[in-house]
Amino acid sequence: MSVATMQEKLKRIDRSKTFQGFVIFVIVVSALSIGAHTYQLPLWLEQSLWALDIAITVFFLVELIIRYMASESAKGFFSQGWNIFDTIIVIGSLVPLGGSTILLARLLRIFRVLRLVSMVPELRMLINALLKAIPRMGYIALLMFVIFYIYGAVGSMFFAHINDFLWGDVSIAMLTLFRVSTFESWTSIMYETMEVYPLSWIYYLSFIFLTTFTFLNMMVGAVLDVMGEESRIMNEEKALAKQVQQPEIDSCNSAPASAAEVQKLHDKIDELTVMLNKLKSN
Repeated sequence: MSVATMQEKLKRIDRSKTFQGFVIFVIVVSALSIGAHTYQLPLWLEQSLWALDIAITVFFLVELIIRYMASESAKGFFSQGWNIFDTIIVIGSLVPLGGSTILLARLLRIFRVLRLVSMVPELRMLINALLKAIPRMGYIALLMFVIFYIYGAVGSMFFAHINDFLWGDVSIAMLTLFRVSTFESWTSIMYETMEVYPLSWIYYLSFIFLTTFTFLNMMVGAVLDVMGEESRIMNEEKALAKQVQQPEIDSCNSAPASAAEVQKLHDKIDELTVMLNKLKSN
């Protein structure tokens, strides 16, 4: 078997929905086995889970090798960030579960659950959208920090003598405002200051309107905008992949002519030749 033929077979295995579904199944089983280790189990079950963990680790290694050999080149394989992520997870799973590294090995095995993200295109799209939205969210977060700082300084100036624990300085005041923005018992804080400053409700309501309603919706809008772009790109990639695979399917479906069909064609040609010769002689 030539290298090209073997690589083509590995590509078919890697693209197979059955194989990808089985990989997802193994990832789910791996996650369940990791969770089972947190319980007090009988010795025989612990040993069974240990053998299952070894089998899962070997399977992930074989699956990664298949994907690597199915790629055009090593550069092309490692040019994709998800392949690098999967490689790190699989290599980390090879750390032996013994000695002083047992905690590190278990921690690395927990991250195998994240391989579910790299296997499901929709989850990859969500993570890519989140990562691409971080720069936009950063500017919104910076503006939120400015608002928090201004309101924190004002709150510390006016309310420190009412409750030093909540408004003692600007940093503590910003932490209190974060509690207000999450609606965690914020009315008790407001009513406490309203006993001294009856109009202090304006301070809280304006802050909540700016942070919780306005900036939070801006964050959601930034993520949804990027998600729309990522969804469009994913649909274009799927359409392109179908166009690339269609000629391969058509070429596989077109079977060569049999020997009998070729012989019939030759007989027809001979009959036409005889008829032409008769016409010429007449």
